[in-house]
Amino acid sequence: MKSIIVTGGAGFIGAHLCRRILERGDAVLCVDNFSTSSREGIDDLLQHSRFSLLEHDVCIPFEAEGDALFNLASPASPVFYQKDPVQTMKTNILGSLHVLELARQQNIPVLQASTSEVYGDPLESPQTESYWGHVNPVGLRSCYDEGKRSAECLFFDYSRQYAVPVKVVRLFNTYGPGMLPRDGRVITNFIIQALKGEDLTVYGRGTQTRSFCYVDDTVDGLLRFMDTPESCTGPINLGRAEEISMLNLALLVKEMTDSSSPIVFRDLPEDDPRQRRPDLSLAQEVLNWNPSVNLRSGLQKTINFVKNIHPR
Repeated sequence: MKSIIVTGGAGFIGAHLCRRILERGDAVLCVDNFSTSSREGIDDLLQHSRFSLLEHDVCIPFEAEGDALFNLASPASPVFYQKDPVQTMKTNILGSLHVLELARQQNIPVLQASTSEVYGDPLESPQTESYWGHVNPVGLRSCYDEGKRSAECLFFDYSRQYAVPVKVVRLFNTYGPGMLPRDGRVITNFIIQALKGEDLTVYGRGTQTRSFCYVDDTVDGLLRFMDTPESCTGPINLGRAEEISMLNLALLVKEMTDSSSPIVFRDLPEDDPRQRRPDLSLAQEVLNWNPSVNLRSGLQKTINFVKNIHPR
C-alpha cells in the first residue's frame, strides 16, 4: 500500500482524486485550507480509515510523508482567484515551492495540476504542449494564468537543478458532480439558472468555445501520468478535443433541463479566451488516454447532482 499526498484534496478535482486513490487500496493525506472548498464535500472521505486530513495553507511550509504527491492547491475559477489575486499568486508560487521542497527532501514524484489558462487567448488551435501561449501578464486573469506559468517554471527548474521527479499536466475545463455551485463556472451557472427559470447569461455573442472534460476522465489521466517513468515529465494536455460554443452550451443545458429560461447576452469579461481546444496526441501516445464520457452524458450526471442541491 502506498501513501499519497494530495494538496487541494478537498477541492472539486482533488476530492474525486482522493476517492479513486482509496478505491485502488492506497492511503491518502489530504492537505487543504478550505479557502475554496468545504468539509461537506469530503464527508464520505473523513469516515475512511485510510484517509487523513491536514488542514493547512500550502503558502506555509509543512511536513508530511508519502510515496507520491499531487499538487492541486489553487483557486480554479475566476470568482475565486480574482477575489484575492495576491493570495492566488502566493498559492501558485509559494505553494508550489513548498510542495517541491517536500518532494525534494523525500525524493518522491510530484505532479503539478497546471491549466490550459497558460495558453491565454491562443493564437493557434488546437493548442499543443509546445505552444508558448498568448497571455496578458497584467490583466484581471493574470494572477491565475501567470501564477500557473510560474509554477510550471519552478517545477522544471527543480527537475533540472535538483533532479526532483516532476510531472506537469495542463487541464482543460474539468466539470462534473461535486462542483461548488457558487464557484461561477459556466456549466454550474447555466444549470442553476435553467433549473430556477432564471436568465441564462451568455457573455459576448457566445461564440467563444471551450472543451469540457468530465472529472472521472481527468482523474484517470492524472493517475496514469503519475504511474509513468520519471523521464516522463510533460507538460501533457488533458481534456476533450471537441469544442462547443458558450451559446450552444446554454442551448444544450436549456434543452436537457426542459427549461423555459431566456438566453440573455452580457459584455464579454476582460481577456476571456476566444477558443480552447487541446491537442491530445501526447496524452494518447504516452498515457494511452482518451476521455470516454461525452458531453451530454457528463452534463446529465452534473444536472442530477445540482438538482439535489437546488431542487426546483
